[in-house]
Amino acid sequence: MALHILRYSTLSVSLGLASMLPAQASPPSQDPPQVPVAYSIEEFQEAIRSGGPGKDGIPSIDRPRFVSASQATLSEGDKVIGVYHRGQARAYPQRILVWHEIVNDEVGGDSLSITYCPLTGTALGFKRGETEFGVSGKLVNSNLIMYDRATDSEWPQILGVAIDGPMVDQGLEEFRVFWTTWGAWQERHPETEVLTEDTGYVRNYRRDPYGSYDPPSGYYAPDSRRLFPVMQRDDRFPPKTVVFGVRSPEGALAITQQALRDEGVVDLTLGERRYTVIHDPGLDTGWAFYNPEHVDIQPAELDFTAEGVSGPGIASLEAVNGFEAMWFAWAAFYPDTYLHEKQEQP
Repeated sequence: MALHILRYSTLSVSLGLASMLPAQASPPSQDPPQVPVAYSIEEFQEAIRSGGPGKDGIPSIDRPRFVSASQATLSEGDKVIGVYHRGQARAYPQRILVWHEIVNDEVGGDSLSITYCPLTGTALGFKRGETEFGVSGKLVNSNLIMYDRATDSEWPQILGVAIDGPMVDQGLEEFRVFWTTWGAWQERHPETEVLTEDTGYVRNYRRDPYGSYDPPSGYYAPDSRRLFPVMQRDDRFPPKTVVFGVRSPEGALAITQQALRDEGVVDLTLGERRYTVIHDPGLDTGWAFYNPEHVDIQPAELDFTAEGVSGPGIASLEAVNGFEAMWFAWAAFYPDTYLHEKQEQP
């Protein structure tokens, strides 16, 4: 059965209802947009497509339940979205999130939404205030459009800026989540809790309707096709190539996964701002920092712990959010992105 048919039908069968919020629930935490917005709101709205299921047809998890790491039934290579917030660690298995896309949770005393879009391979975290986020059933650039249940505004996940509703042009407040494997996350955070399959919905959590990440196959294969149109194409890489991306009001930058692994520390300039991106070999991800003083960071002097990355000069840097994404989606949202590739040796 075609992947898009699976998205249209299989994901829409539900035994639960979206939770009801009080009418006075406040809108989500917000900031002026801290990312470049490459298109007008009208252009974004014209580019919206139906993903198949209607509003809440892919149901968010609003009452998540957790077990300890020792009780988890995961393999080391299983993909998880990791959160470490105010001293509390949690892991959200991709094989559960692929059926729900959003978990409305409370971690370390804060109300947070953990989001995952299987079509773009992106995991991001947002502060949600007193409201919750749900799945609108719509897409732009193949990316999940969320809506908040306080104002019904619509927010593309990769952009984090409202493109419709009362909150239009407002940006969400993000927090860092980690796209990694269960084995790596458990080693870094042995005390982590794990989201369970007790979601209130009937799903086959042992089956991913899109393919497999280990090894990448089906929809996740680097050269597999997109399912939905995008606002801008960039064919420098196969569509599903993974990049680590960073955004600021000055623009966006992307580093190929291989370049980050090989170089360990990458120094980049975006506009007039200097950034340093550090590869974390344990979680196989990046840590991004604003580095206005051009502090020289040496990979051999770094240490990676539950609290993050430490070493000479790190304390003077300002952390900024970064995340992995499929190249086609990153380039569609940020067509003017700076791209750092692996340099071929002469």
